[in-house]
Amino acid sequence: MRRRSPAAALAVGMLVVATALAGCESPVPFHPPGEGPADGPVVGLGGAAPYVRTRPPAATGAPDPEAPLPSPPPGGGATGGATVRPGTPPVRLYVANGPEIDVIDPVAARIVQRIGAGPATARVVPSFDLRRLWATDLAHGTLTPVGPRSGARGRAVAAAEPAGLYFTPDGRDALVLAGRARRLDVRDPRTMRPRLSVPLPCAAAHADFTPDGASLLASCGGVGRLLRVDVARRQVTGTIRLPDGARPGDLRLSPDGARFYVADPARGGVWVIAARPTVGPPGFVPTGPGARGLALDRDARRLFVVGDGTLTALDLAGGRVAARWPLPRGGSPAPGGLSADGTELWLADAAGMVYAVSTRTGRTLRQVRVGGRPAALLVHPQPGRYSLGGTGVYR
Repeated sequence: MRRRSPAAALAVGMLVVATALAGCESPVPFHPPGEGPADGPVVGLGGAAPYVRTRPPAATGAPDPEAPLPSPPPGGGATGGATVRPGTPPVRLYVANGPEIDVIDPVAARIVQRIGAGPATARVVPSFDLRRLWATDLAHGTLTPVGPRSGARGRAVAAAEPAGLYFTPDGRDALVLAGRARRLDVRDPRTMRPRLSVPLPCAAAHADFTPDGASLLASCGGVGRLLRVDVARRQVTGTIRLPDGARPGDLRLSPDGARFYVADPARGGVWVIAARPTVGPPGFVPTGPGARGLALDRDARRLFVVGDGTLTALDLAGGRVAARWPLPRGGSPAPGGLSADGTELWLADAAGMVYAVSTRTGRTLRQVRVGGRPAALLVHPQPGRYSLGGTGVYR
């Protein structure tokens, strides 16, 4: 049996940094998902996925980790709005909840499957080619592949404290931020076999790519720094030191590829960092205490910031708070992503509840009690051609 255990203007007109970050002018657009076989990629067109209530066998029938990746798409850029093509298999919510992943039908608002994925699953990350999901376990240092359709899981792969899992925009490498080990592990994106490690000056946990995909910007919350890692050269090429007391966490590249937004729960707001070569300090927008997680709106006009008991909508064009709503259950839930039409933002509350709030009004639209202590949530599939990892970062 399973155990259930005030608005503020932008501080600086054009927000920039002293280090040069490479950029490009046009973001990569979203494309409708393509066709695919039954168990991969998950965004393939077809009938409803066979989700069931029963738990699959512990380590059998897993998706083939050697299955070939598709040809790499052309290089980087920022995300943008899109819709999912009619006929795509239904979206599911994957909730990392202790030893299991709770799979939820968001329309029916009920659990349709539970997958045994490891003793302490902390996050669920879609693979680059969308063929499988990776369940990360920080406590025990493992990465476990899971079939999003069948729910079958493969053999766990050892990985030292996988605080963040990402994929290069060309699909050639998986990048694992190895927390307190202070390194970036480069791995095979299919098998997760280690290739090499890049030492880091601090423990990083969150990241996103520069517009051209050449570098990774990662945050080290414990020391108030951001690191730029050159992906091809396999080395740290820049450090951004934020003001004293800063604790950078979750970060996102803006839809136009011009800026990075970095959540800071200690300062209670979002740092704004230029993604193109210029000189100047980072800007800051107060959004409320405990700014923890970020999610971009489908129309690329707002950034949602999840804080302690509040959800803040930041207007990206004006650089100001457009709305702030109280969250129904207080706390600081983990954001999992938006519905395909962008009207709902799904959140996971550690008190054992998963719920959706309206992106127009902040009102609770639906909720599902899962019990336990859910640590993270993934809405999958999303519009996009491929995944860069993290909490559903697609391009």
